Amino acid sequence: METLEDEQPDDRSGQKAKNSFPEEIIEDILSRIPVKSILRFKSVSKPWLSLISAPSFHNFHSTVAPRTTALFFSAYDSSTKTRYFFSGARDGGSVANLIMKLDNTVFNFAHKSAQHLNGLVCFTSCTSLRSGTIYAFIFNPSTHKFLKLPDPPVSLPNYTAEEKDTCYLFGFDELSNEHKVLYIDVELFKRTTIEIMIFSFSNYSWRKINVDLPDGVNAWRWWFGNRDSLCVNSTIHLLLRNPLQILAFDLTTEMFSIVSMHPEAAPETILTSICPNAQFVKINSLLGVACYESWIMNRRNKMDIWMLQDYQNRVWVRETILFASKSQIPYGARGPYPFDSISMDEIIFSPRVLSENLISVPIYNMKTRCFKSIELTLGHRFLSPKTVCVEEIKCYVESLIPLQN
Repeated sequence: METLEDEQPDDRSGQKAKNSFPEEIIEDILSRIPVKSILRFKSVSKPWLSLISAPSFHNFHSTVAPRTTALFFSAYDSSTKTRYFFSGARDGGSVANLIMKLDNTVFNFAHKSAQHLNGLVCFTSCTSLRSGTIYAFIFNPSTHKFLKLPDPPVSLPNYTAEEKDTCYLFGFDELSNEHKVLYIDVELFKRTTIEIMIFSFSNYSWRKINVDLPDGVNAWRWWFGNRDSLCVNSTIHLLLRNPLQILAFDLTTEMFSIVSMHPEAAPETILTSICPNAQFVKINSLLGVACYESWIMNRRNKMDIWMLQDYQNRVWVRETILFASKSQIPYGARGPYPFDSISMDEIIFSPRVLSENLISVPIYNMKTRCFKSIELTLGHRFLSPKTVCVEEIKCYVESLIPLQN
């Protein structure tokens, strides 16, 4: 005859069985939870850690979970020559330090750019204006992980920055479902000497490609201009000057083409042909180009943003932003300066450092046609606001995409 103690193990075992769920059910539940909570759940148990770390779960989570967005931004402290990286909430508040910082760097608009795609951010930086050495990093701001890309095995001589032009351009190939980095290295004085390579995240290696630039395109057309790029429809876009056009590289076909701007977007003047005041901005998943006059020349207090509404048929539509007075134009090194879109109808403009602890970010709403501001609290990380400049601020989608370190 079984005693009470003898029966207890069976009862506990039955209770444990009742409380157990199939792994498919647990995976389905976890896939619908935001990234920040998922990262905490890794410590629940070894089976949960294994499930959450699996590539198949990352893919499943990216398609099922709610698309939570946040802000990524970088700040440069000229007193220490250090570049810092932060993440914060879309509605402002305290920011979080990302693990990485870059020491002994220079502040130079031409050699830094942040681009974000499907949860990852690509950032470039250089340690010297004359050495020509430019480094590229890939961040996942959600997991605080980063990867320094290996230097591409280029065969061009090691010219200085004044003798060559180097670009790292970030993209996402929707057909192969992977992130890629396009590297372009050009010898400026020969103009025809060019190397193009692609870094693939499927094997973490560089591959050289042989492709010709369209007629009339050379390094001088994007040198002195702005090096920002934007990926839409598996195609990386780069602004060209004189005349203002768009150089497009299709990541699927690995071919270049030219996308012409609307004729009213950039009327030719001496200043615009030398260095056009134009900036990419993605709005509602559309390719957008903000065209504006310089800070000194901007007498009309307005900015035009041209959006490529129909990519195949090259149909452009215009959004005009009016400023009530010059004092309402957001500050920036080049005048009114859009950084990114924070939601379907809101555009982030260049922020102001109000104090050693506070940054104000102007945001324009395309529906209400009004500006508002959000404030980001830095937590007294800098000694003096006079030596700090916020370089980039982007809105990214939180994700679990892993990075090889």
